[in-house]
Amino acid sequence: MTDIAWIEAAITSARPQAIGALLRYFRDLDTAEEAFQEACLRAMRNWPGNGPPRNPAAWLILVGRNAGVDAARRLQRQEALPDEDKISDLDDAEEAVVERLDGADYRDDVLRLLFICCHPDLPPTQQVSLALRIVSGLSVRQIARAFLVSEAAMEQRITRAKARVAQASVPFETPGAVERAERLGSVAAMVYLIFNEGYSAVASEDSDRAQLCDEAIRLGRLLLRLFQTESEVMGLVALMLLQHSRSAARFDADGQGVLMDDQDRSLWSRPMIVEGLALIDKAMRHRRPGVYLVQAAIAALHARAARPADTDWTEIEHLYAALERLQPSPVVTLNRAVAVSKARGAEEALAMIEPLEGRLAGYFHFFGAKGAFLLQAGRARDAREAFDRAIALAGSAAEAAQIRAHLDKLMRNAAALG
Repeated sequence: MTDIAWIEAAITSARPQAIGALLRYFRDLDTAEEAFQEACLRAMRNWPGNGPPRNPAAWLILVGRNAGVDAARRLQRQEALPDEDKISDLDDAEEAVVERLDGADYRDDVLRLLFICCHPDLPPTQQVSLALRIVSGLSVRQIARAFLVSEAAMEQRITRAKARVAQASVPFETPGAVERAERLGSVAAMVYLIFNEGYSAVASEDSDRAQLCDEAIRLGRLLLRLFQTESEVMGLVALMLLQHSRSAARFDADGQGVLMDDQDRSLWSRPMIVEGLALIDKAMRHRRPGVYLVQAAIAALHARAARPADTDWTEIEHLYAALERLQPSPVVTLNRAVAVSKARGAEEALAMIEPLEGRLAGYFHFFGAKGAFLLQAGRARDAREAFDRAIALAGSAAEAAQIRAHLDKLMRNAAALG
């Protein structure tokens, strides 16, 4: 690993803890971020020659705090701190900070940072953008490209988010047990939103967006480190790992989407699957199923099937029924209907989705599923109409191509049977 590579890896790993500690010290997001950036610049100048400090996070916190105080003194036209070599060559000075950075301090600082990014006054788009900028350290340009907006627009979004946090007078004290429980759901939802933004990217789109999946998994693992016995956090990380395990098989050589039944399952990432399944097994022992854990259990049944024909659709239908009870939604019912069509036939699935059409009239997946059920039931003309509706409602060329691929496959199968 090159000097730059190991330094960047150390900084990325230390970022949440360092930013969190600096935020507690300065009580201002901009000041904490600027202090951390200055500490990173000094690390890039000092670490290659002096070698890595014993605790990079403690080093960055100390140097960042000194840099922030120095900047404040300069603004106040007071005496500046000593020269660079005296404040960056810390020798063993960070050892005192290391002794104070026990598990509780680390947990509280990072939780405070995550909770601020997920403040209730912020809409989800601002929560995600702020977390990617502050916690993950992505540049404004990277975040803008990932969300397909201009750099200026993303800069404004992040600036507005910081202003809302400041106006809300967010407390910087250690989060209490009640607050942790209340806000954990918001943090988990923010992480999954980041993942879905990346997962919905098509092969032809900029890699910054697709890499959001990796970043979401990294944040999920960070949450898991903070909440090691929380079954829903285990479920969240498992769900993302199992979904992301299929990434290499989701698109063909031309960048077109490949339906799960047609994917080359040898391309699925076994390490991700093994890790995801282990997390599910561990979470199940807590007997506190939540929406992420149930969804992860559904993904696990797909991952365990060596062939599409081996998929346990009956158990998947039962899990979707449990998910309906936990989180009632017409989309969940639609997904349950897909499992029902596989397990018990198309007619029962059609009867299940009939009441949903009014609420899902603008949802292209509804008409894609309806078309598949109709074709399975032998009603080819009605199926064609449903597929046409789905294509008309598609939000992108990739979505339309996905429906067309599904239609072509089903029509070929129907012709072969006829």
